[in-house]
Amino acid sequence: MKTIDISIKIGFCQPEELPAADQHLIQTAIHATANSYSPYSRFRVGAALLLADGTEVMGANQENAAFPSGLCAERSAIFAAQSTRPDQPINTLAIAAANEYGLMRDPIVPCGACRQVILEIEDRYRQPVRILLYGTAGVYVISTVKDLLPLQFVGESMK
Repeated sequence: MKTIDISIKIGFCQPEELPAADQHLIQTAIHATANSYSPYSRFRVGAALLLADGTEVMGANQENAAFPSGLCAERSAIFAAQSTRPDQPINTLAIAAANEYGLMRDPIVPCGACRQVILEIEDRYRQPVRILLYGTAGVYVISTVKDLLPLQFVGESMK
C-alpha cells in the first residue's frame, strides 16, 4: 500500500492585518454570537457571510432540547442567504464563538455537516468560499473549504 500525503496551507494573522471589509465581517460575526439561542451548551457561535453583491447575512447557532433539532451558525447564515438571494454566491464566511467567559481564544472550526454544506455552495457556484475563523489570539484565513475537507463528496461523486 502506498501513502498519499495531503497538505493544506492556512493563513494566521491578527485582525488588524486584514482588509477593512474582512475586519468588519469578523465584527459582524462577533455581534451575531449575541443572537445565539444556546441554553444547554452556553456556547454561542456567530457567522457572517459576504455575498457577491455586497450583502451581509448573519447567522447564530440555535439549540433545542431535542439536540438533533438545532442548527449551527454557519448553516443558519447560509440557508438564510440561499433563501433570500439564491442567485448570489458567497464570497466570504466569518465565524466567531464565545462561551460564558467571553470570546474564544482559539478560532473554532466548522463541524463536518457545515463543511459539507459549504462545499456544496462552492460546487454550486463554482467558486471558493473564503473562510475567516476568529479567536482573540488571531484569525485563521482559509482560501476554500476544501482545505478543511480535503477528501470531498459532491454531486459529481455520484456519477
